[in-house]
Amino acid sequence: MKKMLYSLMLNDDVVREIDILAHRSGTNRSNFINQILADYVNLTTPEKRVNDIFKAIENSVLEAGELVPFFTPNNLTMSLKSCLEYKYRPTLKYEVELYRGGGSSIGELSVIFRTQSSSLISDMADFFRIWKSVEDRYLPSRGITDTEYALYSNKFVRSIAVPRRDCTSDELAGAISEYIELFDRLVKGYLSGRFTAGDIDGIYRQFADNRLILI
Repeated sequence: MKKMLYSLMLNDDVVREIDILAHRSGTNRSNFINQILADYVNLTTPEKRVNDIFKAIENSVLEAGELVPFFTPNNLTMSLKSCLEYKYRPTLKYEVELYRGGGSSIGELSVIFRTQSSSLISDMADFFRIWKSVEDRYLPSRGITDTEYALYSNKFVRSIAVPRRDCTSDELAGAISEYIELFDRLVKGYLSGRFTAGDIDGIYRQFADNRLILI
């Protein structure tokens, strides 16, 4: 949704109260006024849609209980934390960023881990490569193409694909939540030795077969 600069004549007292409310909401004056006007004319802004999606993700993962969400309203990024089943219980952080505009993807998911253990770094890298290989095998036939991946020393990044069908904020939140929950369950299972690469392949295929919305 394109934004342009407009001039408005406003009462100083009104502006002062707007600034106070904007600060409490974690945003600035322009965004706050934009949202007030959008609500008045019953228009959903990209920021409002992202806010609704993140709130629904937060509610979903809190109910499941495996991930701890961190969400600040009026922000285009949220994070979720999980503890790996590994000695010293290192933390795994999932960071979801959603874009305002359209394009070949609606955002990206970053999986971030911090450890000094060379064996854990190696095992995580192995899992990420397995994960990409599995998605390369099953996603194109289900209409998800051009997914981008990047692997760094302590971070795995994957683009979030545009769904192949129109969906509500709750439906998209459900798809993102289920994807992260699956990833979290399988990476923990792989690191603990419960799941092999073949297990991951089979579980992912079943997951993809039973989802109306894939990202």
